[in-house]
Amino acid sequence: MAETATSLTERVTPLAADAHVTAAAFLGPVAVLALGDGTALWHGAGGDTRIPLHEDGAILVAALAGKRLLTGGDDGRIVALAADGTREEIHSEKGKWIDALAGRDDGALAWSSGKQVFARDAHGALKNFTALSSVRGLAFAPKGYRLAIAHYNGATLWFPNVAAAPEVLSWKGAHLDTAFSPDGRFLVTSMQENALHGWRLADKRDMRMSGYPAKTRSLSWSSDGHWLATSGAEACIVWPFKDKDGPMGKQPRECGVRRAKVSRVACHPKALVVAIGYEDGWVLLCRMTDGAEILVRRTEAGTQDPVTALAWDETGRHLLFGTGEGAAGLLEMPA
Repeated sequence: MAETATSLTERVTPLAADAHVTAAAFLGPVAVLALGDGTALWHGAGGDTRIPLHEDGAILVAALAGKRLLTGGDDGRIVALAADGTREEIHSEKGKWIDALAGRDDGALAWSSGKQVFARDAHGALKNFTALSSVRGLAFAPKGYRLAIAHYNGATLWFPNVAAAPEVLSWKGAHLDTAFSPDGRFLVTSMQENALHGWRLADKRDMRMSGYPAKTRSLSWSSDGHWLATSGAEACIVWPFKDKDGPMGKQPRECGVRRAKVSRVACHPKALVVAIGYEDGWVLLCRMTDGAEILVRRTEAGTQDPVTALAWDETGRHLLFGTGEGAAGLLEMPA
């Protein structure tokens, strides 16, 4: 990042999503936006291509699995999109919604519909599990074929290829999104109330992270795994996880304080920098070490068009973003 820069707005290429942006991702050099109208906007060297994925429904969730982007819709289908634009239907069940999706680098994936959770490993072996209640969040552990399942009154840890009973982590309330720390020591969930909950997995000790004025629906771990960036306040709230006790007894940092709530966060893949999207459509980059800010996108005062998707490419040279009203852009960082 250029030390003297205060704005990178001129380095943003606008993209015409023209629909609610559900997710943003990179498939190698190709930038992809998964859209609420059931299509994907594919942006590569040859220009933009709109690819139909869910012709009878909207894309509700999306996740990367290996070198493909998975999309789940209210048509009960899961579709895998590759960097060359080819598509494959992974799953289809009429009358069901795909509520959550998760993927691994080896191509394994998991999805949920109601209480039902399915996991398909890299070799194609499919297993299923019935959770205690409707599932809202899924996440694969960083090591081992293990899945975290967020639901009402806690989370469940499931080894799909092991006969042992799944392990339940209990905490009252509705648990939504879920994420393992990169070192696998902690599991964190967002909640229906304005708080996060976590468990130190070695001894199942509870961790409560509260004080948010709104729901936290976006979580992102720093490249070194020492920090968890979160949405839900008029700043990006960053919790410390370096020590064995994680955030217990510690105060979080705040980045990008503004008079607008943070709606999405995405940590840089190599540097201690976080991209922050706001409910008024602004996008900032913020350095976690000292709070230095760089503007990526500005909107007019009074705008209500929340940033709904943010993603870095694996090099950290490009940032892709999209909003609820169909605005989008691709930032190319200076060399």
